[in-house]
Amino acid sequence: MTPDRGAAVPGLRERKKERTRQALSDAAVALFLERGFDSVSVAEVAAAAEVSKPTLFRYFPAKEDLVLHRFADHEDESARVVAEGRRAGTAPLDALYAHLLDGLARRDPVTGLCDHPSVLSYLRLLYGTPALVGRLHAYRVRSEEALADELAAGPEGAGDPLLARLAAGQVVTVLRVLAEENTGRIAGGETADEVAAGAVEAAGLAFRALREGLPY
Repeated sequence: MTPDRGAAVPGLRERKKERTRQALSDAAVALFLERGFDSVSVAEVAAAAEVSKPTLFRYFPAKEDLVLHRFADHEDESARVVAEGRRAGTAPLDALYAHLLDGLARRDPVTGLCDHPSVLSYLRLLYGTPALVGRLHAYRVRSEEALADELAAGPEGAGDPLLARLAAGQVVTVLRVLAEENTGRIAGGETADEVAAGAVEAAGLAFRALREGLPY
């Protein structure tokens, strides 16, 4: 994803740490895909990555985090999109909608509109492992909190933290449901290109509902 232009460029030490995190995550996911999450120990992951267990745990406190590292970039993504939009004079929902459409066009895996075999294998691992699904829920909670904090800091809700939390919960849920709809259709045999037009239409419907309120 595109980095936040307002963020500091990471130094050499942090870049080296991130390369190590990525290497550890890649080694773990490869083993989990081959043998199953529950059948691979942390010691085996460490051995495959040629590091010690204590070193591995310095980078990833829990085994599940080795898999969810691929979502780490996206945890505060909606909050960053809103912040970047404000700097450009764009309303939060408009910024989030434009970002979603861009992700769909790029076939970003986080939108669910991606049929690359490696992505589909990863998603089967993720959603087929209860421990990982539980960890993913915690990720979504943190995503909501980050977005709520950003929304509360702006003028739209007059700083009302409850309104910001309600809005953030709706946005994160909408993004999740849209992604799951795309993933489900692709898992059912359709290609990403076949799903794309419907995904864009569904995104428009969802964001109209967010702007105008639900018809119930």
